Amino acid sequence: MAGKLYLCATPIGNLEDITLRVLNTLKEVELIAAEDTRHSIKLLNHFQIKTPMTSYHEYNKVDKAKYLVSQMEKGINLALITDAGTPGISDPGEELVKQCYEAGIEVTSLPGPAACITALTVSGLETRRFCFEAFLPWDKRERQRILKELKEETRTIVLYEAPHHLVKTLEELYEVLGEREITLCRELTKRYEEAWQTTFSQALEKFSVDEPKGEYVVVIRGKSWEELEKEQIRSWERISIKEHMEQYEKQGMDRKSAMKAVARDRGMGKREVYQYLLNGRG
Repeated sequence: MAGKLYLCATPIGNLEDITLRVLNTLKEVELIAAEDTRHSIKLLNHFQIKTPMTSYHEYNKVDKAKYLVSQMEKGINLALITDAGTPGISDPGEELVKQCYEAGIEVTSLPGPAACITALTVSGLETRRFCFEAFLPWDKRERQRILKELKEETRTIVLYEAPHHLVKTLEELYEVLGEREITLCRELTKRYEEAWQTTFSQALEKFSVDEPKGEYVVVIRGKSWEELEKEQIRSWERISIKEHMEQYEKQGMDRKSAMKAVARDRGMGKREVYQYLLNGRG
């Protein structure tokens, strides 16, 4: 009978946040795969867990996943842990899960801490709709593509950043997204936990004097629907009402339908559009 993969969430700072289910599972499985065994041994020692560990990280994730799957096919139950938080969220665990499904290995997740969710809930920004970007890519072209997408994002945005890259990332976000309300979270669940509600410009002003310290979760207010509508209206103002009408008529619309579409695009009344055309002002 094949073994099973257990995705075990571990504390992001406060050791008391580990669940009883995770502790029991880490003691009962035959093997624990850890992102950094040197880091995770401290956690296991604290809770007196003697289960053997093996390393599983970004640089061996494909080949090591194949090996771990082969072990589970032989009946070994495996727990996967990351340095902090939930495996598979912005870490190599997703590759192992993928290979488990391909091999027909059962996968279960033991819920617990995740920095992105913790930061979102204390941010004071909208939580009903959000998107998670993890760390922005370092490839320049891909990074610009993601930033361009985020500019139009209406959901709350959550991303991670290291202290030595924070200022550069905030500068890029400010340049592309414009001024936004943000919450900068650091040292989450620890003694000096901080969630600072601010804006891009205010944060950059502060960090020009005080160097950022600790790993950050950046939570950003999404663009409002009102802002999007205003931008769409402004984009149509680059052409005349007459040219706008002609675009729709070339698509096969009759004059009445085209007039209605132009009025909608520009935030105007149909009568107003008609008067512009009638008076030759379009």
